[in-house]
Parts: sequence; structure tokens; C-alpha cells
Amino acid sequence: MVRAPQRAIVMAGPPEEHASLFRRIQFVVHDSVVLIEFEERSKRLLILRDIEMERASAHARVDEVYCPADFTPEGGLSGDRETANAQATAECLRRNGVTVAVGDRRLPLVYVEMIRRAGIEVEYDADLGVLDRRQKTEEEVAFLKEAQGVTEEAVEMVCRLIARADANSAGELVVNGGPMTSEFLRLEVDRFFMERSFSGRPAIIACGPLAADCHYLGAGVIKTSSPVIVDIFPTNLSTHYCGDCTRTVVHGDVPDEVIRMHAAVAAAKQDAIKATRAGISGQRIHEVTLETLAAYGYDSGLPTENDPDTYCAMTCGTGHGIGLEVHEPPLLDFKGPELLVGDALTIEPGLYCRAIGAIRLEDMVIVREDGCENLNKLPEGLDWR
Repeated sequence: MVRAPQRAIVMAGPPEEHASLFRRIQFVVHDSVVLIEFEERSKRLLILRDIEMERASAHARVDEVYCPADFTPEGGLSGDRETANAQATAECLRRNGVTVAVGDRRLPLVYVEMIRRAGIEVEYDADLGVLDRRQKTEEEVAFLKEAQGVTEEAVEMVCRLIARADANSAGELVVNGGPMTSEFLRLEVDRFFMERSFSGRPAIIACGPLAADCHYLGAGVIKTSSPVIVDIFPTNLSTHYCGDCTRTVVHGDVPDEVIRMHAAVAAAKQDAIKATRAGISGQRIHEVTLETLAAYGYDSGLPTENDPDTYCAMTCGTGHGIGLEVHEPPLLDFKGPELLVGDALTIEPGLYCRAIGAIRLEDMVIVREDGCENLNKLPEGLDWR
């Protein structure tokens, strides 16, 4: 009788950087750890530094906790910590009779090598730690709502600072007797999040034509009558879940073309949200966005070298998944997969023009069976006075 392969899942890395690993163990440590899940025995085993074992035993969602020395192979452990972790992983698998180790897309090559040296087969599972993370639990939805609420407070703060500022004779905004710059506003965002135990990545606060590059952070003085993209995406240091929200603000008089761009983007966001439900593809959501923008007379795709600066188009996807990371599967773009109940998504259509700048509006939604739940409450207009 041929014995069935004994299989185990292996994940490795620092939990604060490896979101799928963190979601499984709900435990943060700066150094790399190894999670081994024995499929037949429904047992989770954690290997990490000996100085972290007591804390892990008390808080990590695993059944057993060990250090690398507990699985020292015949030739001993390397003096290199990551290599030693991989050697101990291979020895642990060998002692437990594992014949097939299943790795996710982030399993380091050193682990693959040491496991194979032990005579154990390694299989790659592209969906491991991806599909389960996409389908958020209600606890995770609550964490995302909390993160998005704080994010919206920061977006509103920046938009109102811009809208209510004074402008000098050159049309530049001033604050505290000096110029109001993107850098100054980012610093205000950083202070805001530090006081609330959030980690704020550099916010996008981009004014005027340079914002036509959709991920340009922005630099220099904020000017009147020019659209300013305010895109903020922090992480809650307590729950580790992210927020992500974008609004566009204009100080003073709003140019007619900016008003037209904004109307098109707002309509595209509304239509994309209406179309979002379980079973529809991310590609179809993106197509709905482009169809609405086309109905308003706007193109899609990056400008070519022959296009004038007045070329105005949607130059990126409609959105992305979000959770423990700001950018997660699935994408709302061409080839985007079928949406699942519990997917958390950003829906963020935008128009980008090198002569004017950009308009972008972004909400976060949770996919439900027959639609989606919008977690945003902020207004989406251009006037924030």
C-alpha cells in the first residue's frame, strides 16, 4: 500500500512585513519567524528566537512554540540566523515525517533550498495566504472602518487647511507667515497620525500639473485655483489594518475644465460602486469606469509623445484590494479577477492632464453578495471652505 504524502504549509519572514503570516498568527516580532501547519493534524507550530518564546506562547495563535535549537540537524545550525531558521524548518519537517512542504509566494529561497536538501519536495501555492485574506471577516471589516474613519479625518484636515488659507499676490497659499507647501502639509499629516498611533506613509499632496503623475507625492507651494490631490493611506499600529482615501480640493475660483473633470470622475466613481458585487470581475468594474468617463468625453491610457499637454485621460486602474497592506489583490483593472464576498476594495477613478493636473476621488467598499458597503462618509466636492 502506497502511503499518501504527508503535507505541511510553511510560511517564513518577519510578521510585521508578511501580512499573510501575521493574519494567521496574530503576533508581531521584528525578526523572522517560521510557521508550519501540519495539514493532517490541524496543528500550528511556530519557530522563532528563544528570547521571544515566552511572549509567543502567551499571545501567538499557534499550538506549539519552539526555537531553532530545538530542531538542530546532525551537522549543527549555521551562525547566520536566517540560514539557521531554514535548517531548523527542514529538520522539523523531517522529524514529523513530512514529504511535501507547501510554500506561499513569499517563501524565501533559502528555505526552499534547505527543505529540498532534507529530501522533502516543495510545492508552490500561488493562492496560499491570498484568497483567505481577500475574504474579510466582520472583525476585519470593523478594523478597516476604524482605519478609514481616522484617514478621512486627516483628509478633511488637509483639504480645509488648503481651502481656508490666504493667497498672496502671486496666487501662492500662505500659512504662519510663510508658504503653504506640500511638505508642510505632509508634516501636519504625520503629526496627526503620531497622536493617534497610526503609521503614516508619505501622503500624496500634489498641486497642479505635476499631479498628472498619479503617484507623485507633490512638492513646493500650493497655488490658488489649481486642483490639489490629497491621498492618504496610513496603518493602524494597533490592528495593523490600513485606510486609504483621496479627495481633491481647489482653493479659490475653480476653472471650468476642472469642474468638468470633477463631474466625470464623481460619476465614474458612483457607477463603479453601483456595479460592485460578488461575482463581477475586477476588469468589468474598470470597464464601467472607463465607459462613464468616455461618455463625458475623456480618454483612457497614458499619453504618447505626440499627445499635447491638454490630453486628459484615466491613466491607471480603477482600484485595488486593501487590508493589512494598502495594495492587495484583487485589482480593478484589465484581467482583474472575479470579486468575492468580503473583498475590501478602493474605488478611485481619476483624470490626469499635464496642462492642468488631476482629479481623483477614492472610497473604500466591502463587497457583499448583492452589492457593496461604502465605508466613506466624506463629501467629494472641490470646495472645502
